[in-house]
Amino acid sequence: MVDISNVNFNFMRYRKIAGGISAGVVALSIVSLLALQLEWGLDFTGGSLVEVAYEQPADPQRIRNQLDEAGYDGHVVQYFGSDQDILVRMPPQKELTSKENATLGDRIIASLQKVSDSEVTLRRSEFVGPAVGEELTNQGGMGLLAALGMVLIYVAFRFQYKFAVGAVVALFHDVMITLGIFSIVRWDFDLTVLAALLAVIGYSLNDTIVVSDRIRENFRKIRRGNPEDIINTSLNQTLGRTLVTSFTTLLVLFALLILGGELIRGFAIGLIIGVIIGTYSSIYIAANMLMVLGISKDDLAVPVKEGLDEDLPQQY
Repeated sequence: MVDISNVNFNFMRYRKIAGGISAGVVALSIVSLLALQLEWGLDFTGGSLVEVAYEQPADPQRIRNQLDEAGYDGHVVQYFGSDQDILVRMPPQKELTSKENATLGDRIIASLQKVSDSEVTLRRSEFVGPAVGEELTNQGGMGLLAALGMVLIYVAFRFQYKFAVGAVVALFHDVMITLGIFSIVRWDFDLTVLAALLAVIGYSLNDTIVVSDRIRENFRKIRRGNPEDIINTSLNQTLGRTLVTSFTTLLVLFALLILGGELIRGFAIGLIIGVIIGTYSSIYIAANMLMVLGISKDDLAVPVKEGLDEDLPQQY
């Protein structure tokens, strides 16, 4: 591994450029979320998910045509691991009753078996009602807001309110860009991705806390130097730890992405994006916000307790 202990990067020299790029990417993510929205998974929208296996390699386009002829709308057909395994996602059908939608998986497999040249085996059939999906959406959003609120309170008590603002802005930055990427690329957003977002908040916060702790320590220890120099020193001192932690975490996540299968793919992708962005934001967003808010040594000075001088023995 390359030794970076003696390297001194001037991170804050490019803070305005980094801040401008980040603001642009966050704005693009918000526009995408408003215009395109997320590709909600069945956990949130409700509907049926059917996994089937064919004896011979299957053609997804042919299966789509078969479902169209059977009168099903809004279906998504894709390979699921191999060219013989097919995953069918189907939203609730308006012409069917709630009870009929609950057995939609059985209807789909029956339709495919009628026109298939080879035997079709049902691997999995799941149904999520729209009411449950709406409840999960609301609870997921409240969970994210609650996490951000608790972070703001914790960092404000642990450090100082300027650190709290920087930490929450960094977390908002990480979550919005991750959501924006899922919106633009049109990846499914389900409960596993929501779990990844919550994990990203925890990971990014941990990285930001480590950097903030070193910044606070150096503001109290270093006698000379302006805030920009002290923040640069702190970032360089924690850079090795940040890179090693991110690298080892990404190794595990790429292993999950490659070997974990389709069910955990969204979770792995969401965390990979979040870890990369979180590593960047702990340097160029959280620390950058301290400069924007005008952090100074007076903000972090250790308060002197009243009456301390009176308690000291008099010297004659």
